[in-house]
Amino acid sequence: MAGLDPLEMAARIGAGLLSFPVTHFDAELRFREGDYRAHCSWLLEHDVAGLFAAGGTGEFFSLSPDEVEKVVAAAVAETAGRVPVIAGCGYGTAIAVDLARRAERAGADGLLLLPPYLVNSKPEGLARHIETVCRATRLGVIVYNRDNSILDADTLAGLCERNPNLVGFKDGVGDIELMMRVYARMGDRLTYIGGLPTAETFAAAYLEMGVTTYSSAVFNFLPGWALDFYRAVRARDSAKVLAGLRDFILPYVELRNLGRGYAVSIVKAGMEAVGRPAGPVRPPLTDLMPGEHEALRGLIAAVRPEALRSAA
Repeated sequence: MAGLDPLEMAARIGAGLLSFPVTHFDAELRFREGDYRAHCSWLLEHDVAGLFAAGGTGEFFSLSPDEVEKVVAAAVAETAGRVPVIAGCGYGTAIAVDLARRAERAGADGLLLLPPYLVNSKPEGLARHIETVCRATRLGVIVYNRDNSILDADTLAGLCERNPNLVGFKDGVGDIELMMRVYARMGDRLTYIGGLPTAETFAAAYLEMGVTTYSSAVFNFLPGWALDFYRAVRARDSAKVLAGLRDFILPYVELRNLGRGYAVSIVKAGMEAVGRPAGPVRPPLTDLMPGEHEALRGLIAAVRPEALRSAA
């Protein structure tokens, strides 16, 4: 699907649930391409709107540029045009431009531009960073609004006016006023993606602000459950959404909050629980403790006991 028009890519990912696969490592923390591809293949058996390779859940921050390119190329090869593949991109401007070009060379359909490394800047400096990346590629670009990369509505509007391939806005801030200002200003010009940790928590509220999709890390180990929850959100089935929050998502968030950096670690623990291990997380992240693993198995058993039985 390489070369997919940015607007078409954005429309397609906005129409369904998004998969953000973890990156598989062996005991020496080397990329396990075969296992990663097998995992992507399994995810693609389900109704997913797009696959984000080497994103935050894929430990983008721990990968070298060469590894990012390998992960993206593996996702593109396994996906074989079935859904758009969006590549992680970030760090300083020079590295981000290099990663953007690598992703385009690897056959990706778009970029998820994560915050620049470490530094804070004025809005005009951040805009220059984003615009430089947009102009370095023909791919559609999605900006990830979080941490030290928070755009106001005016800056975002100017970027969109100058860069037609800036087609997506992923929110990881949780500032409702800012999100409403962006949506009121930009309307259908952008595809909006929920990007707060464990995005299911906020999905129903965000839908009312034009956020039609979100990045589901849970999809890695409970794709059927994640899709059922997403469909309930889109149908505005408040009873089913609240049941899903009560029975799984909110206890899962409590478990995730037991350790700093657990947003990725808990996903890999979930994959271990359902018999699809992806290996350890890379430093500086740490894996869940044994008792936390057991608590997660209990949560999975409460909503999808057959997932654990199939792993036996």
